[in-house]
Amino acid sequence: MQMWGRGPRIGRMSSASSPEQPADDPLLDQIGPALSRLRRRTPASSKDLSRNLVLNVIADAPGETTVGGLAAEMGVAQPVASRTVAACIDDGLLRRAASQSDGRRTVLVLTEHGEAERGRFASEQRAAFQEITAAWSPEERVQFARLLVRYGVDATAWSRARAASAQT
Repeated sequence: MQMWGRGPRIGRMSSASSPEQPADDPLLDQIGPALSRLRRRTPASSKDLSRNLVLNVIADAPGETTVGGLAAEMGVAQPVASRTVAACIDDGLLRRAASQSDGRRTVLVLTEHGEAERGRFASEQRAAFQEITAAWSPEERVQFARLLVRYGVDATAWSRARAASAQT
């Protein structure tokens, strides 16, 4: 495998089927482990990691989020989500509210403190990204950020489409 700096050479990232990088390239098998390492390598504590995930899921959700919906989105059992939500409520990051569409349901809402914590987490993550990619060119940083954000959006849409088709 060709090397580029200390990591594997990824070639041009604009097209999965470019002559430099065929679609069956063994490098593609490293995506899952790489994403797993990204999740594990954070400057925050494991408590912060869980909170950041919860706050982002709730903030990014289209519409209202219940504990059950949060559990499904996070891929955890409802009791796990309930404990994490309870801790976030105790710390003033979330509050429970009546659903605007069905007053019998309870939904989760970020507090002002929760929004501030999301900002703090994002700042810490950006600082870590800048340290980790210090040897990268500005163009490489922006290209990676663009593609990672796009991957996250597409992965969310894919996951929601799969969940919707499983319910029908």
